[in-house]
Amino acid sequence: MSGGLGAPPACGEERSDRVLRHSLDIGVYVPQMGMTYPDVLHRAHRCEELGIESLWLYDHLCGPGAPEIDSLEAWTLATALLSRTERLRVGHMVLCNQFRHPAVLAKMATTLDQISAGRLQLGLGSGSIEDEHLRTGLDWGTFAERSRRLGEALEILTQAFASGRVDFAGEHYQVREMPIRPGPVQQPRPPIVVGGVGEKHTLPLVARYADVWNVPTYALGELERKLSVLRALCADIGRDPATIVMSVEAVMALSPDEATLPEVRAVAEKRFGGPGFGLQEGGLIGTAPMIVERLQHWRELGFGQVVLFTHDRGSDRTLELLASGVISEFAR
Repeated sequence: MSGGLGAPPACGEERSDRVLRHSLDIGVYVPQMGMTYPDVLHRAHRCEELGIESLWLYDHLCGPGAPEIDSLEAWTLATALLSRTERLRVGHMVLCNQFRHPAVLAKMATTLDQISAGRLQLGLGSGSIEDEHLRTGLDWGTFAERSRRLGEALEILTQAFASGRVDFAGEHYQVREMPIRPGPVQQPRPPIVVGGVGEKHTLPLVARYADVWNVPTYALGELERKLSVLRALCADIGRDPATIVMSVEAVMALSPDEATLPEVRAVAEKRFGGPGFGLQEGGLIGTAPMIVERLQHWRELGFGQVVLFTHDRGSDRTLELLASGVISEFAR
């Protein structure tokens, strides 16, 4: 069995056109707290009809900070959405590694990639909410411990997607000759998204394993510096950073015109004004031309994907304006 983490799996590997393309992919983040299944399905259908690239869910066992509010389970919901759409890509921003054994997750991911004909985006992180772990009796541990578990999970997923089997002996997981068949539809694998900006634990895992690196809202004020750190880490292990899609998660307050901008801004500040949401740092408050200008700046920095909270949780009006006034500009 393997004695630990392997060589960087992405170095020198050929990447799919979807991963390497240089256009800006724009997706919508729909945290499902307080939403019914028809609510989320409607947004998925509208995104697909409007040509929005992807829809993203969160992965929490109960609403963060609001456990009394209904919150649909993440993987079941993604499976339902992918089975009811034809072109939309669906992922999680991000799955909690603590909730699912990585060998089981590998089997789940290859199965869902088969069901969806290759439309799964596999986001994975070390876990962010201690409370839900304590409520369910799941091990929480230190951030360093969770990061080591995440590293082992990423190695297990890499083995599973590359060879159809897992043989791994680590500190936290032991898997013996486990077949993962059938494999994924997407080749060489479903894009693995790793979110976070921690320079000691998270970014080294991004450099070694990720197809997509997502910068969370709380780090939008540090984009250029964190990008520089990641590029240096890639250089240390001989990986071309161009093989990683740089992704930004941000709150967008999109107004149809300048007259209604104060009202839109007020809603955004009420819902997303806390420091963790990076509303001001992201700078995505304005009319469609203003949003396009900001996104162009991020694209020039090397970011190829944006995942957007919307100020009104994905209303039809905002999704339509996003498609016609923003996404259309990047499709030209």
